[in-house]
Amino acid sequence: MYVTLKTVLEEAERLNMAIGAFNTHNLEMLPAILKAAVNQKTPVIVQTSCGTANYVGHRNLVAVCRSMAEEYGVNVVLHLDHCKEFDEIRKAIDAGYSSVMFDGSALPLKENILGTRRVVDYAKTHGNVSVEAELGTVGGTEDGIVVSQAEVRYTEPSDAKEFVEKTGIDALAVAIGTNHGQYKSKTEINFERLAQIHSAVHIPLVIHGGTGVKDEDVKRVIDLGIRKFNVGTELLVGWNRKSKECYEKNKENVSNRENVMPCLEEIQSIVEHKISLFKNLQG
Repeated sequence: MYVTLKTVLEEAERLNMAIGAFNTHNLEMLPAILKAAVNQKTPVIVQTSCGTANYVGHRNLVAVCRSMAEEYGVNVVLHLDHCKEFDEIRKAIDAGYSSVMFDGSALPLKENILGTRRVVDYAKTHGNVSVEAELGTVGGTEDGIVVSQAEVRYTEPSDAKEFVEKTGIDALAVAIGTNHGQYKSKTEINFERLAQIHSAVHIPLVIHGGTGVKDEDVKRVIDLGIRKFNVGTELLVGWNRKSKECYEKNKENVSNRENVMPCLEEIQSIVEHKISLFKNLQG
């Protein structure tokens, strides 16, 4: 089924697991992401940046996710990731996205609350769409925008409590040491800060920059309230490496399928591995 973020995160909370949120950069990636979820028997969150949404077309993405969710019999969320502009969020909601993220993390607390509340009011009155927001600043590169380490601010637990109470959001992205775009090294997570945030608020928490999280740290952060795990860079790097390999090997007149299909296999393999970790199985 085509569902909201709130729906799948409630299930994640009941089962003490996280739902994988995977950034797609084109329509071709979608089947691989969904097939991985089917094989792993879990819901899945398909994410797009504003740039990808405008490139592919919001309604095209909605139509494909709805159709494939029904065809594959899997719960699918279509989520607009890291959006700072209300008009872009409204465009996605009006097109049928089931979840959006307003990123006011660079704003002072009160302005972030005001901007987020505006999005929540619109989302809840236009299809009961889920809303994620961010408090604190995650470093790294997101859709071409660089956040330096000097700008990074960990999420303050007391601010998180006030923010959640005053906005009515469905999920909170927290800054605890992860970085967007990190794939050559791994993150040192501030588990103490995450535990403090988890004690202060009672809604699902989100990790951004999931590519940089060590496999052995996944269970620990899930046990401390992480319910949505964003993965984007690992997919992009995997696709580009495999694509480069295929296009360099094949002749110009070879069908493009021969170059794209190995990339899809790479994407599906990465997503399945991540989902297997996010299920937080005991063993």
